[in-house]
Amino acid sequence: MNFTDSPFVCEMKEVTANMYRQGWDERNGGNISYLIDEKYIKKYFPKEKVIRKIPMGFTADPIVRGKCFLVTGTGKYFKNVTKDPETNLGLVRIDKSGKVANLLWGYKDGGKFTSEFPAHIMCHAERLRVNPNNRIIMHTHPTYTMAMGASTPVSELEFTKRLWTSNTEAIVVFPEGIGVLPCMVCGTNEIGIATAKKMKKFRIVSWTNHGIYGCGKDIDEAFGLIETVEKTAMVYMISLGHVVNVIPVNVLVGLCKLWNLKPMKGVYKQLDAIK
Repeated sequence: MNFTDSPFVCEMKEVTANMYRQGWDERNGGNISYLIDEKYIKKYFPKEKVIRKIPMGFTADPIVRGKCFLVTGTGKYFKNVTKDPETNLGLVRIDKSGKVANLLWGYKDGGKFTSEFPAHIMCHAERLRVNPNNRIIMHTHPTYTMAMGASTPVSELEFTKRLWTSNTEAIVVFPEGIGVLPCMVCGTNEIGIATAKKMKKFRIVSWTNHGIYGCGKDIDEAFGLIETVEKTAMVYMISLGHVVNVIPVNVLVGLCKLWNLKPMKGVYKQLDAIK
């Protein structure tokens, strides 16, 4: 069976094209990693052959060693994934040492995984501890979320409050709130460690002046989280300075009670009182 025609590659083709059309992934911006279950690897690669070994530049957590990830390539444009997935994507298995990724498919032009791969794998490790069904880590540059990050204090409580009071869907989709990091050098192990630490608590992390990280059990969930943040940030930024109606605290309380949510602590005392 040809892995190029697999549902996993098809999903990556569809979501990268969609994200590029949204204007979130200019040039070679953005990256996605997709944890593929072993049963599917055996289905498509019954006689597994390592094309080449790629040093990772860090040591992966034991929880992800031996696992396979479909990952967007470094320097690759999302708009090109659909027409040439085997060049713009790669399937790698992290070896037992945690230091090397064995290429099983893709990167046929000699390329390798995204420079944000350390951050992705660190986040996968932490999210698997929180939710063993997590499969997706998605990084992108949504316009209004970046604008909101530039105009909002580097504060999880403040960022979350502004979103929750701009769109009733926000507290329902991400009741745990939004993790926020200050502006940092991207593509480093340091930002990966910081993001993974945030993902112990949050499914979404805002990188100030850069973009956002989201995760989920599948592409729809991860994309949907980011999509909801971006739509809400757009409402907030468009109405900035002209807001007459924000969502009242009692409505937020009502939404939490209706959907049995446990909201992030510290935003409002009334929400903290929900049992």
